[in-house]
Amino acid sequence: MKPLLLLATLAAAPALAADYVGIVHARHKLSLSLPVTGIVAKVAVEPGQKVGAGQALVLLDERAQALEEQRRRIQADDVSELRATEERLKVVQPLAEDARKLAASRGALSREDAARNELDFIATRGRLAQLQAQKIREKTELQLAETDRLQRRLVAPVAGVVTKVGIDVGEWAKPGDTMVELVDASVLHLRVNIPAAAARRLKDGQALPVAIDGGDTVNGNVSFISPVTDAASGLVEVRVRFNNPAGRVAAGSKGIVKLDGGPAK
Repeated sequence: MKPLLLLATLAAAPALAADYVGIVHARHKLSLSLPVTGIVAKVAVEPGQKVGAGQALVLLDERAQALEEQRRRIQADDVSELRATEERLKVVQPLAEDARKLAASRGALSREDAARNELDFIATRGRLAQLQAQKIREKTELQLAETDRLQRRLVAPVAGVVTKVGIDVGEWAKPGDTMVELVDASVLHLRVNIPAAAARRLKDGQALPVAIDGGDTVNGNVSFISPVTDAASGLVEVRVRFNNPAGRVAAGSKGIVKLDGGPAK
């Protein structure tokens, strides 16, 4: 066969399908810690346990913070002086208005008495404003006390399975130290690097089966196609997302997708 004819034949031939291997990753793989120090009072979970979003995992000793929160709540709830000042204002305001009218009438009321009523009204009104501002501050301080106490509770941000507990009751917890590792494997995604030419044939959301190494084949969809091609290898990262409600596929497994074009990777 002539060289030109051979080249034409190769160019017209369809690209061969190739297998591309990647690693399966969990939707969430979290290392959880607290932003404060304290003594661990309770560890509420153990490795392998399923937890729901918002479930308590680790509790620090919060007795001092609970007392401070109670003190702030008592202050914020005490409105006795505020209510008394409101009632006083209802009394002194009309008296001040009447005193102004009488002072305007010659000889009906001395200027000193009128001024005394006016000052009483001004002082009561000012005290009421002061108490109202104080209650706003006390409510803010109560919220800060509540937040300070809640920061001593490590809760699950998402539903998942506890894979590691790194602290025990009575130990001293430091800010940022990992206490619990949590994995949500209900949804997985395969990360695989493929040639740029093969990546250009894919579309976001495209159905793409994934063969799990040593296991079943699951139905996935393309969830990400990197807009960047690696200059050294000429490969593009692609992610294929699939549901894993029964937890049959373990994160870290190898997954294989079959695509047209290029040698196996």
